Amino acid sequence: MSVFRALILGIVQGLTEFLPVSSSGHLQLVPWLADWQLFEDDPELANAFDVALHVGTLVGALSYFAIDVVRYLRAGLGSVLPSGRRDGLSNDSRIAWLLIVATIPAGISGVAFESVLASDDHIWVTAVALIVFGIVLALADRLRGERDADDFTLADALLMGLGQALALQPGVSRSGVTMTVARLRSFDRVAAARLSFLMSLPIIAGAGVYKFLDIGGVSGVPSGARAAFVVGMVAAAATGWFAVWGFLRLVARTNFDAFAAYRVVLGLTVLSVLWVR
Repeated sequence: MSVFRALILGIVQGLTEFLPVSSSGHLQLVPWLADWQLFEDDPELANAFDVALHVGTLVGALSYFAIDVVRYLRAGLGSVLPSGRRDGLSNDSRIAWLLIVATIPAGISGVAFESVLASDDHIWVTAVALIVFGIVLALADRLRGERDADDFTLADALLMGLGQALALQPGVSRSGVTMTVARLRSFDRVAAARLSFLMSLPIIAGAGVYKFLDIGGVSGVPSGARAAFVVGMVAAAATGWFAVWGFLRLVARTNFDAFAAYRVVLGLTVLSVLWVR
């Protein structure tokens, strides 16, 4: 793994983790289109690099949502204290626990189907998922949405969580499918994006810890690859923060059509390349 390739993949991961275009799909497609042999059939090294990129995106998102994270953590933890139970759930503590509930379906699916997903490298499936879920996103975005993030309910959390579980398939997009479900549940675009991003924090953190322990911690990263890993992680953090910042401002003024169109064009391009090859 060269530092240059790590930089490119870190940028790709940081941008696409939060945009509704599928980070796992792009991390699969970019090396495939560029014909990069990244890890020379070393799955442990691939897992270690995946951990580094996810840590980077987590840091970027946490730095953007620091105030929200502290508020919800304080409210959620405070609700289990005797005084909190006496006073009842505040709106912040209710949302905090619902965000945790929303991560459960993806967490269970990720652990249960890890070996299946790890072995699934069918590029055409990723391309089809990009197209299909891009069209669904555009259609859902046509619906009116007047609810804001404070209206988040248990039904919303469970449905968005189930949608998030589908994103284990590259090409579906975790942020894309959760925003789609949120729009179907009548949330406005900014609320859909904020809820999607906040939902991502526990699942990214959980996946990072799980994979970090699975590779044996820092010792699982060869010393010769650590510079590239650090570059990829920093690039993912910086571009992840920028993606969240820019996307929330963009959707306050316009719709998701450009992202849906990009997904369809990319999917069709990949299918065309497969056909030619």
